[in-house]
Amino acid sequence: MRVKCVICDTIEELVDDTLQAKRLRNRPIHTHMCNECHDRITERTKERIATGSFHFYRSSRSIEEDF
Repeated sequence: MRVKCVICDTIEELVDDTLQAKRLRNRPIHTHMCNECHDRITERTKERIATGSFHFYRSSRSIEEDF
């Protein structure tokens, strides 16, 4: 299955039998992000959290307290 990253538009090949490929086939609203973009977003989010001025906006207070 050929998929395209929503951020950098690189085209990758996924094995048809994987869970991720099945999710993308059955739920077209789900999107694919390549590993490089995912890692870059993860690193930058951790950097923003480390500044102390980053806030998570959650729907309930119990989730915020657990985090």
